[in-house]
Amino acid sequence: MKNILVIGATGQIGSELTMELRSRYGDSHVVAGYIRGAEPKGVLKDSGPAAIADVTDGDAIAEVVKKYDIDTIYNLAALLSVVAESMPRLAWKIGVGGLWNVLEVAREHHCAAFTPSSIGSFGLSTPHVMTPQDTIQRPGTIYGVSKVTTELLSDYYFNKYGVDTRSVRFPGIISYVTPPGGGTTDYAVDIYYYAVRGEKFVCPLQPGTLMDMIYMPDALHAAIMLMEADASKLLHRNAFNLASMSFAPETIYEEIKKHIPQFEMEYQIDPLKQHIADSWPDCMDDSCARLEWGWQPKYDLAAMTTDMLEKLKLKLNK
Repeated sequence: MKNILVIGATGQIGSELTMELRSRYGDSHVVAGYIRGAEPKGVLKDSGPAAIADVTDGDAIAEVVKKYDIDTIYNLAALLSVVAESMPRLAWKIGVGGLWNVLEVAREHHCAAFTPSSIGSFGLSTPHVMTPQDTIQRPGTIYGVSKVTTELLSDYYFNKYGVDTRSVRFPGIISYVTPPGGGTTDYAVDIYYYAVRGEKFVCPLQPGTLMDMIYMPDALHAAIMLMEADASKLLHRNAFNLASMSFAPETIYEEIKKHIPQFEMEYQIDPLKQHIADSWPDCMDDSCARLEWGWQPKYDLAAMTTDMLEKLKLKLNK
């Protein structure tokens, strides 16, 4: 990777990925792509170049790619799971129509392309425990349907046109930097904010709801590590199962209480979020990622909780 475009650079993952890429490759080599109304601010704006890169406008993306001599595109444009259910047409337009535009630009300008998939690409008929890399995928949400399409379309462009497409199936991503934005796993971010503020947390999922999660530093490392991996070692491409930790609401609650004993939580189940969570894996088998490109997470639940609480106390002045 020499010159990189991050589409969706002001989003939950993109804002942190852009800064991490700049720290590794140099500020001037990473372009923060954004849409009107979501312009970069602060250090994201000041540290490097930025350009309008709306996935629904392939010509505009091509212009950015040509102007900055881009060779690698991280395409992070998507609506999150709960939001997508309320706007399915827009979710498809961004997730699938946008991907088509990105892949066409990548084909024409010889770019590598990373477009993440998700645990949401699985469904109720998928094995939920140690979900295999290659297994049935029959999601019941428009988010999941678009993610499966993302995987298949990315593979199609690799097999037919030789576009260097790569992807991971992200678990729920936990971060102290960017607030959650409408995902099923967002409770695992919110709960830390409530704990640090000394407020009771109302959990939208029932006890025992297991889901894969990952701490943002590990998620960023995985995305970059995969794009840096030796292509000859990749038996899979779109998309690798990615695992770090799996827990239920009561587990993360008890871990936080080790640091904040007075913290309280109650349950008020959100039917939509519960339905979506029940269709996703309890834990994925990520052995292919570990074997083919050396994936290894650094954070478990205990280490993540310690770091999250320390960082949020500083952020919230608590």
